[in-house]
Amino acid sequence: MYEMDKTLILKSQSGDEEALEKLIQENNGLIWSVVRRFWYREMESEDLYQIACIGFIKAVRRFDFDYHVELSTYAVQYIFGEIKKFLRDDGMIKISRNIKELGNKIKNLKKLYGEHLKLTQIARNASCYRRRDLYGNGSWQKG
Repeated sequence: MYEMDKTLILKSQSGDEEALEKLIQENNGLIWSVVRRFWYREMESEDLYQIACIGFIKAVRRFDFDYHVELSTYAVQYIFGEIKKFLRDDGMIKISRNIKELGNKIKNLKKLYGEHLKLTQIARNASCYRRRDLYGNGSWQKG
């Protein structure tokens, strides 16, 4: 790693906004290369870029030189994660992760046991013990 990059990272981690801005500019190509992978979505590329920059900033703040990797290698996962999180959570109706996971479990159970599952089978196999969880979800009825 270049000493200049190391200095910029350390300054950024200590709150120097100018150093952080310079790091973002130096890694602009990396950030755009990740953003391009999500252009098939119906999102403005500039919006995706801003979200990707948030992921890059998180990577800079959490980066540790003891990892023995380049910042760019480390940052890619944060950039991807931030964009995926935004795309996952950007719906009109927010559905909790637990409900989504339960819906996936039920879908898999239908593949295993067929479409006509009983509520007790779902509760037993999906590790769901409260009737409210199943009735509230409604995903056991959907195809």
